[in-house]
Amino acid sequence: MKRKQYYHPYEGKGKPLWLKALLALLLAGVLAFGALFGAVLYGAYDHVRGDPQVMIILGCQVKPWGPSILLQDRLDKALDYLEDHPELTIVVSGGQGKDEPISEAQCMYDYLTEHGVDGAQILLEDQSGNTVENLRNSRELLAREGYDTSGDMVVVSNGFHLTRVRMLWDRVWGGDGELSTLAAPSSHVPSRLKMYLREPLALVKSFVFDR
Repeated sequence: MKRKQYYHPYEGKGKPLWLKALLALLLAGVLAFGALFGAVLYGAYDHVRGDPQVMIILGCQVKPWGPSILLQDRLDKALDYLEDHPELTIVVSGGQGKDEPISEAQCMYDYLTEHGVDGAQILLEDQSGNTVENLRNSRELLAREGYDTSGDMVVVSNGFHLTRVRMLWDRVWGGDGELSTLAAPSSHVPSRLKMYLREPLALVKSFVFDR
């Protein structure tokens, strides 16, 4: 008697273990980047709480002819807020890079005073080279000048930057006062695309190294 023949679908070889591990790592990386990108987007809006008495404007690149577009976006955002809150003390924070003709702080001071802000209400912090130094040096400057660093404050930067600012603020300020943030637009489209792709990685770098 002939034995029945059973159909067996083709069973190809399974993916090698190293390939499965690589695909799993790639998937994990994509999911992690997506989560970080979502956090960056969440911070890219105005969050104003409490009663800020001090405004800190974070520096960005200075060109030979003046503020870069991203820096001008920050300054214009600050000016809009100052129209309704003209009494604020202002800290402009940013040092001078090798390719910058003047410090970012001086450039911001010049721009603000040219647009009607009283120079007497502006403090210049011109030694910072990155975001955590912006915040730390600004706090030290305010303390030296006799300001209450436990009060409510508002920080101005481009929207993509503000999630990282909030993370570092908690480290530098230790929970003192209420932090508000003003999200300047990024009107230069190539820079906006570049920064939003770069910022999730910068967030990880700052989390690990900026202490």
